[in-house]
Amino acid sequence: MTLLSVFASSARREAVRLRHSAWDLAMVTWVPLLACGWIWWVFSAGLPQQLPIGVLDQDHSALSRQLQRFLAATPGLKLVNNYSDTAQASAALRRTEVYAVVTIAPDFARSIKLGQPAHVTLLHNAQLGTHSGLIQRDVRTAVATLSAGVEMAARGKRGQAQLSTRVAMEPIQAQLVALFNVSGNYEQFLAAALIPALLHILAMTAGAWAVGRELRDATLGQWLGAQPSWAQAGAALLGKLSWPWASLGLVGVGSLLGLTWGRGWHPPGSLAWVSVGLLAFLGLSLMMGAVVAAASLSLRTALSATGFITAPAFAFSGVGFPLQSMPPLARAWAESLPYTHYVRLQIAQLQMAAPLRDSAPVLAGLLAALLVLGVCAAWWLVRAVGQPRRWGGR
Repeated sequence: MTLLSVFASSARREAVRLRHSAWDLAMVTWVPLLACGWIWWVFSAGLPQQLPIGVLDQDHSALSRQLQRFLAATPGLKLVNNYSDTAQASAALRRTEVYAVVTIAPDFARSIKLGQPAHVTLLHNAQLGTHSGLIQRDVRTAVATLSAGVEMAARGKRGQAQLSTRVAMEPIQAQLVALFNVSGNYEQFLAAALIPALLHILAMTAGAWAVGRELRDATLGQWLGAQPSWAQAGAALLGKLSWPWASLGLVGVGSLLGLTWGRGWHPPGSLAWVSVGLLAFLGLSLMMGAVVAAASLSLRTALSATGFITAPAFAFSGVGFPLQSMPPLARAWAESLPYTHYVRLQIAQLQMAAPLRDSAPVLAGLLAALLVLGVCAAWWLVRAVGQPRRWGGR
């Protein structure tokens, strides 16, 4: 048989198996689609807003009420309650009814009128890092706005010109320029990174399941024949994996287009380059699962290895925590994971408009790894055919 006929025969056999196994078909079709849609829905707001906070006003002055109006007018905050004592505020924080409480000192207005420092304390739940960071920024902005208004009014009463007042209040001004993701949109950088991470898990699982199931059911000989060459084993493996690759690739590229063009976002880089990289990455993920199953001759071991490799991939990718700040061993592990390199290509193209030559080594590396693992998988499958006594295990 020619390699093309081996490929076609294996693909037809896998299609029949998927058609008669509703759950296997679901794991490479509507389940990934539903999961990607759920991730998109979670981050569809783009920018977190209306984060609930409370106020403990111990001053009850016109200035303290003005500060509360400034807090309520900030889009990122939602002033949901006014507490009468510290115990109420602490209980609300523990129940996560609010993510932070702004405490205004009893002598707030009096201190300002006397020209003394007035204290505003923010009690926030730092365990929720994103919430805490956004609330700190917005509360700091509201307090600074009120503080600037009070100082300008005081200097104006003393006859100081408005321009000189601004210079005196802030003689050194820092100009912060956001080069990429200017709006801080979570959908554009977090949802777009989480969807490939999810597909990475599903793809490696599909690869491990496709090969491991033949071992578990002792049907490896029926699939590959009695004495296949490594080239025939490789063609049969590609035929088997072609269906999950096509299905997951369609979901991945469709999600990518939906997050960009579908949401009115036209990335400055090459969307086609990212799509090719995603397809190569999913092919590599499938092959990784197949390699582990063929090498271990155990479906259980292959699925365990899949969880060990893919589940922490996002955490080690550098998206959530900087690679440079990781310990050497953790960074070495991160650099060995394919997702780390793929997401680097994606961010470089979708956010930074990097030249294609800068992303070419990543794509070349993914394709090279796919080729090497494909050869290894074929060799291990040929070896497995000669060990029928080890078939049928879990």
